[in-house]
Amino acid sequence: MTINEQPSAAPEQARPVALITGVGRSIGIGAGIARQLAASGWDIAFTYWTPYDRRMEWGAEDGAAAAIAKELADAGARTAAIEADLTGPDAPTRIFDEAEQRLGPVTALVLSHAESVDSGLLDTTVEAFDRHFAVNTRASWLLIREYGLRFRGEPGAGGGTGTGRIVALTSDHTVGNLPYGASKGALDRITLAAAHELAHLGVTANVINPGPVDTGWMNDELREALTRGTPLGRLGTPRDTAHLVDFLCSPQGQWVNGQLLKSNGGAAS
Repeated sequence: MTINEQPSAAPEQARPVALITGVGRSIGIGAGIARQLAASGWDIAFTYWTPYDRRMEWGAEDGAAAAIAKELADAGARTAAIEADLTGPDAPTRIFDEAEQRLGPVTALVLSHAESVDSGLLDTTVEAFDRHFAVNTRASWLLIREYGLRFRGEPGAGGGTGTGRIVALTSDHTVGNLPYGASKGALDRITLAAAHELAHLGVTANVINPGPVDTGWMNDELREALTRGTPLGRLGTPRDTAHLVDFLCSPQGQWVNGQLLKSNGGAAS
């Protein structure tokens, strides 16, 4: 893991800190969430991993992390951009160390990273299967665990006034996409377990299925088919997902806990 160097954080924390994973492209869902939370008064630590984008068909976006960080700073947020390979089991600890050193304790953890390479039951390799579970499942568990071990916000103790937030993005796509869908299904269970096991800390945990969001990975045929299958007649946007994350992370969203929410325009599964 390498760190994108930026100026050190101010010693006094005036805004809560959100740590968002998977913010590698300016048109991605992670970037949309980061922009929305920055506008709502959060400081933002985010992770990205350029080699993943480079091996995907859309390719890497040169300078994306720096450009996103500048956008967030222009919205009033202090930022920490952290390049991290989530296949490594030590990455979550190092990410939290860097985020806390530069911005302070993390109040909200938003998991929007993903390993996603299409393959089915018969053509998925063991290496691809293990990599999907390392990134989508194991890294998510370790990030949630690290968050729980370090959380220093207002405790819950049954009073329903906790301040901590965990939000994970998932998918129900499994046919022809076995390792991605299976590893995301396991992520769902880990996140929903956190809603119960971390409740005493004052932490809520929810999962969002954003449905079909075109962030550059769809071809024209798929885009048209998915649009026809959505009652609202359009595809989702990163902003759609970001608005729900923003609500869940707000005081108004504290009563929503342990849920798998479909924010997908009514798209058929």
